[in-house]
Amino acid sequence: MNDFPRDEQPAGPTRSDQPAWPAPAGPPPPPPYAGSTAVAERPRRGRTVFAAGLLTAALVVGGGAGVGGAAVWSSLSDDATGGSASGASTASTTSQVVDTPEDPGEQGTVQQVAQEVLPSVVKIEVQGAQESGSGSGIVLSSDGQILTNNHVVEVAGDSGTIQVDFNDGSTALAEIVGTDPLTDTAVIQAQDVSGLTPATIGSSDDLQVGQGVVAIGSPYGLDATVTSGIVSALDRPVDVGSDSEGNTTAYPAVQTDAAINPGNSGGPLVDMYGHVVGINSSIRTAGNGSTSPFGETAEGGSIGLGFAIPIDEVMPIVEQMVDGETPTHARLGITVSDVRAEGGSTAAVVDGAQVQEIGDGSTAGDAGLQAGDVITRIDDTAISGSDSLIATIRSYRPGDTVTVTYVRDGEEQTTDLELDSDATTS
Repeated sequence: MNDFPRDEQPAGPTRSDQPAWPAPAGPPPPPPYAGSTAVAERPRRGRTVFAAGLLTAALVVGGGAGVGGAAVWSSLSDDATGGSASGASTASTTSQVVDTPEDPGEQGTVQQVAQEVLPSVVKIEVQGAQESGSGSGIVLSSDGQILTNNHVVEVAGDSGTIQVDFNDGSTALAEIVGTDPLTDTAVIQAQDVSGLTPATIGSSDDLQVGQGVVAIGSPYGLDATVTSGIVSALDRPVDVGSDSEGNTTAYPAVQTDAAINPGNSGGPLVDMYGHVVGINSSIRTAGNGSTSPFGETAEGGSIGLGFAIPIDEVMPIVEQMVDGETPTHARLGITVSDVRAEGGSTAAVVDGAQVQEIGDGSTAGDAGLQAGDVITRIDDTAISGSDSLIATIRSYRPGDTVTVTYVRDGEEQTTDLELDSDATTS
């Protein structure tokens, strides 16, 4: 697996309270992965996954069946057929990116959407040295480029294997093209395949709360599973952990009530035109897991709170990985925390992200921000806390200009600045 080089400066705003600092007060971070389920009860390499526990709720990375679950599934499923995906075309075609027109025409039914999208969705089975798991993926090109979650493929480590199961029953081994832990995305290349059906990439920016969506993937190893629901919320800050350097994996998620379960991770969330608008990645569950009659640890399932990475936010990252480049991210060059009342003060606490440290030479420092400032808005997006700021900045690209609204000594101020990049400069 490719190691992701990072600058010495914080990649984007980083939480000053993770992982080397105490966890912040307040509600737990968003859902656990909805994708690949690693069975070993230990943190994945280089990552700290936060145990989300608000009352009995738990956030789980939407993963697939782990070692135990995979073993149960394999005893029930047909043997792998082997071989490569069928298809007459040998030329590589890539996913078509479309903009939703003002009058896109009549939306399809769930059945019509499923028939159109299913050929572009795969099941991904990963075997590592000490753990295994499964998840889902989205076909990007006819010759086997596939988009999925980083947490699905990272189980393979440096010496594991990745197998892709296609909709027509064929299978192929795959290699990692690129990974990006900060957006929880990865691209893999299936070997010796042709004639696949690339997905049509839509626009998450066009989504509206309440509109219908369909989720497709392999929950608990059950490939080609289709569920439907609505967009429950937009720009929901989701924090699923951090890497070994304290950089947070957070994104402004599309929340949906379409059933998403472990194994759905990496699969598409599509609109009713059959266009991919998100990558299903995490869920909130009703508990931290329980022990089954067989002695296995059972993961919590869908309670109608699923989260997808908006496709518009990650396509530039995907394009960099496909081109063999190191993914880059926008950053302010600061560390932040949630705002806390000081010394038992009864004064109202301003919602926002409080600046703890300013990086040397950072765009935030050059724009005049100081430690103690509370950032309350980026452009028109309200900032409710540190996760909200990180997720919002991740939705931009290096070089974008934003207006930062902040509170200092009780007075609201604004400044315009050009976002830094975490690209390695040495």
